[in-house]
Amino acid sequence: MNSNLTVPFSTKPQQEKDNFSITIAPLSIADIYALAENPANGAIVVMSGMVRNQTDGKSVVALEYQSYQPMALKVFEQIATELRSQWPDINTVVIHHRVGRLKIGEISVLVAIGCPHRSEAFEACRYAIDTLKHTAPIWKKEHWADGSSSWVSIGACEVECEE
Repeated sequence: MNSNLTVPFSTKPQQEKDNFSITIAPLSIADIYALAENPANGAIVVMSGMVRNQTDGKSVVALEYQSYQPMALKVFEQIATELRSQWPDINTVVIHHRVGRLKIGEISVLVAIGCPHRSEAFEACRYAIDTLKHTAPIWKKEHWADGSSSWVSIGACEVECEE
């Protein structure tokens, strides 16, 4: 064995490659994808949640999101920890959520998972968005075409709230 050979290693924990954000700025799929890139990935799965034009047969004109940012970011970090306990090969976890008033078609949430294998990336991405919707302190106000509106805690959503 050559004692002059240096084996490269990283002193940064895997989690430092992760990226979490709550922002008022528009979200970009390209930006989120770039944050999830890693040479060890065989797959990057991106889930984009958008404002749709109806809920339960009612015409929606906009959604308004608010969050308790410090706690929401901690929830995002906890989700990443849970993901890695189930899928230890995950290389990157990116979760960005938008707050403020969003129009139909605008992106409200992006989740990207970078992983060596596609099946784990798909499973982890679904787990991440489902867990976020049930645990993050994020609320949305639905604004309907008839002029009415109502606040909904995303954490209170069940399957019928899936976007």
